[in-house]
Amino acid sequence: MSGHSKWATIHRKKGELDAQRGKIFQKIAKEIYIAAKGTNGDPDANPSLRAVIEKARSNNMPKDNIEKAIEKAVGGAGGEDYESIRYEGYASGGVALMIDCLTDNRNRTAMLVRSTLTKKGGNLGTDGSVSYLFERKGVIVIDKSIDEDTVMMTSLDSGAIDVVVNDDSYEIYTTTEDFLKVKDALEQIGVKEFITSEITFVPNNYIELDEETSEKVIELVEMLEDIDDVQNVYHNLSV
Repeated sequence: MSGHSKWATIHRKKGELDAQRGKIFQKIAKEIYIAAKGTNGDPDANPSLRAVIEKARSNNMPKDNIEKAIEKAVGGAGGEDYESIRYEGYASGGVALMIDCLTDNRNRTAMLVRSTLTKKGGNLGTDGSVSYLFERKGVIVIDKSIDEDTVMMTSLDSGAIDVVVNDDSYEIYTTTEDFLKVKDALEQIGVKEFITSEITFVPNNYIELDEETSEKVIELVEMLEDIDDVQNVYHNLSV
């Protein structure tokens, strides 16, 4: 199977930026806290928590950091009260943006997101204006150390909905329900490292722009991702 995506390349480049690693860990720790809060912290009994832990591992987050985030949530220490907010809008060239935030101050987050969009030629839209362009899926990216037929058969037999073969990687897409099942099946055939392993939003279609406009959009996405309250920025730019 084939598809149009640069998932592995984009995320590998992001993962190699050591300067961003601490910020990435901080954001994932917040997600772990939200998933574990009000539970006993057992990922086997909490699929949402296990999915976030898988994301943490694929980003090379230390085990100690993961355990501390869970302990903090279960123990009730800190008293954080985060609110989930989603902003929808557009970047240059009509690129759709979906910006998911976790915040303890809605006004602060709204101001930061709006001003960042304005600086780079973007604008906010109404609720639902772009979310219909994305679909929540499991995304698993691995290198090509295992032969294509084995990865293809294993993935599809365990419930994957698509497998994209790149020059140096495989991208496996799943439903949210089958994500962990597919990942477990890949581990059974010898996959030990995952370039990407998370449940996220994937665009149904991509927009291609000229180099100058694409760079402007990428700069905006990076500026949004630098905001502490912003957890994820989803877009449909083809890069």
